Amino acid sequence: MAKDIYKSIQRSVGDLLRDVEIGRIGLPDLQRQFVWRDNKVRDLLDSIFKGFPIGYIILWSSPEEYENTKTIGSNEKTFKKPDDLVIDGQQRLTSLLAAIKGLKVKDKNFRERRIRICFNPLETRFEVWSQAFERDANWVSDISTVFKAHEEFSLPDFREDFFEKLNASRTKKEQEPLSRMEKSQIENNLNELINITKYNLPTLQITTFADEEEVSDIFKRVNSGGQKLNENNFIETLIAVYDTAIYDKIHAFCEDSRIPKNGSAYNNIMSVSPQHLIRMAVGLGFRRARMKYAYMLLRGRNLDSGETSAAIREENMDKFRKALDTVLDLNNWHSFLNLFGEAGYMNGGYVASTYVVIYGYVLYLLGKYTYGVDAMTLRKVIKQWIFMSAITSFYSTSPESTVEKQFADLRSISSAEEFVEYIIKSIETAFTDDFFNVNLPNSLYSSSSNSPSWFGYIASLNVLGTPMWLSNSPLANLLVVGASGTKNAIDKHHIFPKNYLTSIGIKDDRDRNQIANFTFLDYNTNIDISDNPPIEYVGRYREKLGEDAFRKSCEQNAIPEGLENMEYSEFLEQRRRLMSGIVRKAYERLKQ
Repeated sequence: MAKDIYKSIQRSVGDLLRDVEIGRIGLPDLQRQFVWRDNKVRDLLDSIFKGFPIGYIILWSSPEEYENTKTIGSNEKTFKKPDDLVIDGQQRLTSLLAAIKGLKVKDKNFRERRIRICFNPLETRFEVWSQAFERDANWVSDISTVFKAHEEFSLPDFREDFFEKLNASRTKKEQEPLSRMEKSQIENNLNELINITKYNLPTLQITTFADEEEVSDIFKRVNSGGQKLNENNFIETLIAVYDTAIYDKIHAFCEDSRIPKNGSAYNNIMSVSPQHLIRMAVGLGFRRARMKYAYMLLRGRNLDSGETSAAIREENMDKFRKALDTVLDLNNWHSFLNLFGEAGYMNGGYVASTYVVIYGYVLYLLGKYTYGVDAMTLRKVIKQWIFMSAITSFYSTSPESTVEKQFADLRSISSAEEFVEYIIKSIETAFTDDFFNVNLPNSLYSSSSNSPSWFGYIASLNVLGTPMWLSNSPLANLLVVGASGTKNAIDKHHIFPKNYLTSIGIKDDRDRNQIANFTFLDYNTNIDISDNPPIEYVGRYREKLGEDAFRKSCEQNAIPEGLENMEYSEFLEQRRRLMSGIVRKAYERLKQ
């Protein structure tokens, strides 16, 4: 081979964990979301205990010029910068460190928690902690206590305490006390548990001379599933190691976005993840959408010249920090998110793609800071952009390529007027007559409950301030998160009820659950209509509301006139066209 870019070595679990603790190996996972379930940690320990293979650990040597303050936990590190970054095996090493050392991890909502694994030294079984195992004297309720006793040279005392408690339990149950053979068996198995730290893990040590593409290729070839290197984790690792302050700031913002609190990043649209913020900062600071560029930038690459150096890395990091500060500015963040409500999207459950938020925000910030668009005009065009990009699934096909093209287009734009003109032209290119007359009605031919077209129709009703069908209550007031308490005040209801459709021979859910067969009703109206067909309940509500009010309610909610006398297929076809018309009307309202 042309050059040695890695070497294969055997590293014991104990050596690897010790190197993480002293900072020689950079492992930031205890500070970010830990995605493994506890039963997977249990299975990992069981596999090691039995001597089964658990895969490779891949390390990538840090360039010598990089500096770091900390990598894991809060203890002072012997190594001020890591010699190696963990490229593959982060979750496994985090699992082992958390379970063996009793350290806390953060769950998907950034709440700290312990991973407690129990061990039965007579049956050599591992289980996830529960109160039942805590109370059962046959079990060590937390294996970290065994490793702690070993480190403190108090394992004999630990064993005697275990024997005493187990014998007391057996006496209470009128069972025979531990035999000499059982005590010997427990002692041997506790020693075998401790010997988990002697388990050798095959480790690939990639040299500092390997570039990002080579590292990714090694990962893919070694990985049994042939999967690509997870770019998001890769980039988070680089940030955690190269600038801990940025890393902590990102994770604090993500945590705040999930916890209701005034003056924080909390919102009803999206729970933010680190990769979202990284995409935003790279998009704003460098006009790049592909995540592969992010780790090139963080490794000190000039994307134009291809040159890599410490000076370029620091320049890139400064640019990244400034962009990130703009992204994390709460005034910017909430001003942008408020536009979703104005565009009809009252909560994140109706925004089918996170890219609508991520790159909509980048466009908003570019318009505000790079092109200097006045606040009123910017809000107006970004509202339209949110509405269009959400309902058309603008970012659904090759989102990175789509945004890269957009960034390329924006390089030729130099004024606020040109920026606004570009956004409006992009919207009008998507919202053509064909879209409203053909594409949108066709996309409404679906039974998917997560259809962007259905969500866009609901958003349109909100933009227009439309009351629910057969009601005077505006739909928007009841779709805001928290407005309904634990019981929904509104329900999505079949206009032609499912049981009725079944009774006339339409039994396939794909037909009965067509988007065009749904409307929102208040709870009491939903109960009242129940399984009655339109021919039975329409006349009742026509009389109750009055002819004019009933006709207006149908018109506002895209309900065909005379639906009670229609065949189901005819009703669906007409309603799709009417729903599309409501979307078009909402767009025209947003343009005003």
